[in-house]
Amino acid sequence: MLNEPGIRRLIVIDDEEAIRVALAKFLRSRGFEVQTAESSEVALDILNKERFHAALCDVRMPGISGLDLVPRALGIDPDLAILMLTAVNDAPTATEALLLGAVDYLMKPIELADLEQVIERALHKRDLGIEQRKVDTMIREEVAQRTLDLERERAALRQLSVGVIDSLIAVQEAKDIYLRGHAHRVADFAAGMAEFLGLHEEIVEAVRMAGRLHDVGMIGIRESVLHKPGPLTAEEFEHVKEHVRIGVEVLSPLEHLGVALEFVRDHHEHWDGGGYPRALKGEEIAIGGRIIAAADAFDALTSRRPYREPTSPQQAIEFLENHSGMHLDPRVFNALRAIVERRKSLVFIEDDGP
Repeated sequence: MLNEPGIRRLIVIDDEEAIRVALAKFLRSRGFEVQTAESSEVALDILNKERFHAALCDVRMPGISGLDLVPRALGIDPDLAILMLTAVNDAPTATEALLLGAVDYLMKPIELADLEQVIERALHKRDLGIEQRKVDTMIREEVAQRTLDLERERAALRQLSVGVIDSLIAVQEAKDIYLRGHAHRVADFAAGMAEFLGLHEEIVEAVRMAGRLHDVGMIGIRESVLHKPGPLTAEEFEHVKEHVRIGVEVLSPLEHLGVALEFVRDHHEHWDGGGYPRALKGEEIAIGGRIIAAADAFDALTSRRPYREPTSPQQAIEFLENHSGMHLDPRVFNALRAIVERRKSLVFIEDDGP
């Protein structure tokens, strides 16, 4: 009924019958549909069954007072415009009524013409509030939908990135048989170290991504250098160092890689400043770059190369311990050692199992 054009329903709540009757008679003559209640208790019972646009409520009544009625009535119908009526000019009571949710506070006796104007203003304010809530709801729904759409776009972009990355890794590993599986092993070790260090899960995933991509730039290195069985010349080593720049250039268009690109760029920097390409030192090096540097060095030592046989994990850890504080961040090296020990324990348990 509240949505029917021209229908404006009011409830008058007052313990004095003469006032209820007089107000109801006048308001009906002005086109309002009016119901009356002689107490807050009766009013609450009616409000639980019917809906009204506004309520005129006495402040002081036996039992539940008008002030106590306000929050209860609004709990039933938050859109109800409540106007308080009182014969006592009491500023603290008026303030409390408004704080509780009443839209106006009127003194008895009140001119009936003025009462009509006050009710019309209250109903207009009620309508504005309802429209504002509708707008707010629409905005929230639109924001939620847009957020969902953006997340879907990001997911699609991430999936596309995985495909591009896998293709790059395949090209890289096809060029150098000694690098097959290297990227995935480094990514796995690096992510485990990042988790051990308590990094945020988004950083852990960025480290994993950078681990898979760190040697993409090797596609630009001459095969004669990659497969050389002996030591590299100074010129050849400078050529190999170019793989970091090449890798960053190849990956730069994939802007959504974010900090993973920074980790790729820094994975050959040394803790003591002796690395490349920018000779960064200590914590100037991105944490992901420091982690991948350790994982990369460990996997390189424990993998077969054209110029040497692989070392054992324990030998690799002992060798890298001598470089902790120089090539490697000591905290990152400790994480690497912990991951290696953990995996060795798991292998021991599996070998010892039934």
